[in-house]
Amino acid sequence: MINWSSHARLRRAAAVLQASGVVAYPTEAVWGLGCDPFSEIAVRKILNLKQRSVNKGLILIADHADRFTAYLQGLDQDHVQRFSAVYDKPTTWLVPDNGVAPAWIVGEHATLALRIVRHPLAAALCQLFDGPLVSTSANPQGLPAAKTALKVKTYFGQHIDFVTPGVVGHARNSSEIKNILTGEVIRAG
Repeated sequence: MINWSSHARLRRAAAVLQASGVVAYPTEAVWGLGCDPFSEIAVRKILNLKQRSVNKGLILIADHADRFTAYLQGLDQDHVQRFSAVYDKPTTWLVPDNGVAPAWIVGEHATLALRIVRHPLAAALCQLFDGPLVSTSANPQGLPAAKTALKVKTYFGQHIDFVTPGVVGHARNSSEIKNILTGEVIRAG
C-alpha cells in the first residue's frame, strides 16, 4: 500500500492548494476537483470550470472529524457522534451553517455539506493541506463525473493546476447525503 502522506506528487498537490490552485484527485467513487475553501479565487475557478452556480454550494471533505470542529459548533454531542461515526459507504452530512464557512461554499443554503473522506489519497491530501478541502465531482455541469485521470484531462485540459496520481475507490455511487439533525436521506448513495 502506498504511503500517500510522503508521496512527492501529493506534497506538490498540497502546495498547489495552498497557493489557491485547483487540484483533481480520486475519491471513493469519482474524481474530484478540490481547493482551499477560503480562497474565493480558487472556488470561483472550480465553479467556472464546472459551469456551476455559486448558489448550489459545495461539499467540504477532511481526513478526520477534528478538522471540522469549527463547523460543528452548536451541534449537540449526539449529532457530533453521528457525524464522526464510520459508515459503510461515503456519507456527506448537511449540518446547520453556523457562519464559519464562506458564503461561496454555503451558497443559498442554511446548511453546509461535510464528509469525512475514506479514500487514502484524498485523506492524505487533506492531511498535507492541514485542513478541509472543497470536493466536487470532476465534470462540467450535466456531464458524467470523471472516473479516470484521463477523463479529467479530457474535460478540463490545462485549466486544472494539478492532477494527482491514483485511482478511484470501490464505491459504486457518489456519497449519500443526509441531514444531520433529522437523519433524512437527501441523496441516496
